[in-house]
Amino acid sequence: MELDYIIVQAGGTGSRLEHLTENKPKALVAVENLPMLFHVFRKFSEKSFIIIADYKKDVLREYLECFAEIKYQIVDAEGTGTCAGIRQSIDLLPDSEPFMLIWSDLILSEGFLLPTEPCNYIGVSQSFPCRWSYKDGVFCEERSEQHGVAGLFIFQSKSTLSNIPKSGELVRWMRDEGMQFSELRLSGTREFGLLSEYKSLEQQKCRPFNKMINSCDKLIKQPIDDQGKKLARLECEWYEAAISKGVRSIPKIYSFDPLEMEQIKGKNIYEYTDLPLDEKKILLRKLTETLKELHSLDRVSVDTFSIKEAYYSKTMNRLRKVRDLIPLANQKTILINGCECRNVYFYKRELERKLEALQCDHFAFIHGDCTFSNMILKDSTEPILIDPRGYFGYTKLYGDPNYDWAKLYYSVVGNYDRFNLKEFRLRVNENEVKLKIESNRWEDLEQDFFALSGTDPQTIKLLHAVIWLSLTTYAWQDYDSICGAFYNGLYYLEEVL
Repeated sequence: MELDYIIVQAGGTGSRLEHLTENKPKALVAVENLPMLFHVFRKFSEKSFIIIADYKKDVLREYLECFAEIKYQIVDAEGTGTCAGIRQSIDLLPDSEPFMLIWSDLILSEGFLLPTEPCNYIGVSQSFPCRWSYKDGVFCEERSEQHGVAGLFIFQSKSTLSNIPKSGELVRWMRDEGMQFSELRLSGTREFGLLSEYKSLEQQKCRPFNKMINSCDKLIKQPIDDQGKKLARLECEWYEAAISKGVRSIPKIYSFDPLEMEQIKGKNIYEYTDLPLDEKKILLRKLTETLKELHSLDRVSVDTFSIKEAYYSKTMNRLRKVRDLIPLANQKTILINGCECRNVYFYKRELERKLEALQCDHFAFIHGDCTFSNMILKDSTEPILIDPRGYFGYTKLYGDPNYDWAKLYYSVVGNYDRFNLKEFRLRVNENEVKLKIESNRWEDLEQDFFALSGTDPQTIKLLHAVIWLSLTTYAWQDYDSICGAFYNGLYYLEEVL
């Protein structure tokens, strides 16, 4: 059956997801590294979408304008309930064209296929509870996991819904209209309407552009889109160079296409939160020695164009993309955690001058992303570097060594890894921002970091602020992360401007 149009019911406050929908609509809550709405986009990328919005609809509009790469229109829902916006949506469809209506919190299984026979279909749950059931052609208002009405319908034409009211409960109206459907079993499909369902998800340690496959004692890293393929090439080139230079602090590499490597027996550094302070100092010494050894392997001439690109141009390009998306971004100063912070959109020349004044006398062989998340302690003793960036500005493999040090500081003091795991709370109102990030519990070693690394505190703090600002678009899959990275960048930038 040919089906070119999909209506997504993305309305509702999502109140059962509690703090996750405080700043954004439910459709933008990230599940497995993608906003829920983007799972259906990715599955049916060639279709045309009509998205029904009401709660936080301005956020949804700006977010999709920034990041959606599909054909879509947005409808501002009139009315209330699950019927809201459907009549407006079907007015945008051609006559006599089949279409799907799906709830935004429904994530279809990888094996889901559209039915081949023309018919009106109802999606029936096989694994999660629904308030309504549909069995043997009868709607019943009773909870069911095996016959639940799961929030997916396929209609052969919009005339089927020509009498739908502007407000009300869609399933109740269908029952009262005596509608009949063929059942479409949704085995493996999941629904995320409750905070408990979201919390049960395994923490994702990779970005949405790649996936990790465990195979015995090996780890296979596979890209899943063009961005992932580009980064995979850079990563492989870095590992090849590291091997040729005799770098010891990396996993064993078994192949490069795909990237197949040793699965390190150990934990990420950020997981070592409860070590005594003296043991953390020993570990920090090992980490700094590992980076110093890496940086001492080779050096090349400075490329000033790469410095400009890595620190200023890339950051401002990313910030420009999300300016209309971030609350309060039109204010010259923003009150963040009680501190009046200058807004980089209005003070970009001051930032540019500060960055131009930085000193760099050589480029070294650098990792490029040496946060705690990209370091594993093998057998609880030996630091291993993983997930190298492989470039700095326009330069492959080599770059400013201070960039590596700032990335390490990003974890030691900035608690980036907890932020990356979504262990933070963000509250934005018309006057103030409150941002609380859980701690890696390494902040007490800030002075030890500077002593061991031998770096200039003002330089590292400036680059640290820039790294947070640059994270905004890199963390695009989570709206709160975009905003939180921006506000945190301003907070740290205020100290050094």
